[in-house]
Amino acid sequence: MVTESQLVELIKQAKENGKERKFKQSLEMIMVFKDVDVKKGFAINETIQLPQKMGDAAQVCIIASGDMGVKAKNANADRIINEDELTKLGANKRESRKVINKYDFFLADTKLMPTVGKVLGQLLGPRGKMPTPVPFNAPIESFLERFKSSVRIRVKNSLSLSCKIGEEDMDEQHIAANANTITNAVEKKLPNGDKNIKKIMIKTTMGKAVKLEQVKK
Repeated sequence: MVTESQLVELIKQAKENGKERKFKQSLEMIMVFKDVDVKKGFAINETIQLPQKMGDAAQVCIIASGDMGVKAKNANADRIINEDELTKLGANKRESRKVINKYDFFLADTKLMPTVGKVLGQLLGPRGKMPTPVPFNAPIESFLERFKSSVRIRVKNSLSLSCKIGEEDMDEQHIAANANTITNAVEKKLPNGDKNIKKIMIKTTMGKAVKLEQVKK
């Protein structure tokens, strides 16, 4: 099992190896798997809340009308789609794709879930972005806070994954805490846990990857 101190060292090396850029670079983690049969339907689609917030929070769209729509607006949701807009989106595939690609997570009023499935399900499903249902009178602020500090890990027909774990101006310990949370969550989804991890790599947006091979033999 990779330790948090090992991750800190990888992050430091990745920062040192990268050239200074005119923009703030992200830190990305790449995990490569082994001894996993992708032909037998191996897949991971997990939403993981990170312990340390990143500067660029996840973009969250809420599909709701009425009272929940008002609460979502007051909670500063990135976008709110009401029932009428949802129906219009269903008739405009091009606009639907633009919306789906723009937002990281979707939440939806439970009573609108059947409509969401009917008009957008064919586009949301394959992207792993089907909305999380939000029950009536649920604390929408808590839902928003949780998803804004989350990342989606998605693996299908592949022996690797890549995800953002922080930004270069963040403390290495904080970035490592995010990376550690993700590795722990992924290990639980692998057939043989950390034995299925071949190597972990960390890189800045434009930098070369620094790798830790054979996490566990």
